[in-house]
Amino acid sequence: MVCLALLTMVCATPAWAQADNPSGLPLPRFASTRSTPINVRVGPGTKYDVAWTYLKAGVPVEIIQEFDTWRKIRDVDGDEGWVHQNLLSGTRAGYVTPVMANGEIDLLGSKSDDAGVRARLGPGLRVQIKECDGDWCEVSASQGDEHRAYSGYLRQEEIWGVYPDEEFD
Repeated sequence: MVCLALLTMVCATPAWAQADNPSGLPLPRFASTRSTPINVRVGPGTKYDVAWTYLKAGVPVEIIQEFDTWRKIRDVDGDEGWVHQNLLSGTRAGYVTPVMANGEIDLLGSKSDDAGVRARLGPGLRVQIKECDGDWCEVSASQGDEHRAYSGYLRQEEIWGVYPDEEFD
């Protein structure tokens, strides 16, 4: 009986509490690139070859593994590589991912499908994520050469850079 109770407690422990990695933070988790350029390497250290380089800051990535001060990341295309922890930020960003291929998503004025449309966002547009409640995320986006900034709400499932049902502010 005691073994069953102990097993239940261990299995019921949330994954984030079981984090056995250098940062102590949950894996996987989303972050963004901090500066430019950022070399993404094939292994955790400067002795490894550069796989590719990010030329813009604020690119959303998913941290999937940790080794000492190095983080293995995955990008929106599924490519994986290693970067130093100092090159990443906890600032949340994401990409618009419409359910319909080549579709656009309405950026809404409030957390309602009936809210007024503030802008139409195309697939792959990068957005800054302010907060998410498990269903909706408050975001801001710049679009086009005019660099007009728009803010509003998107359904959480229409953003790469947020987990289903994830909540944060």
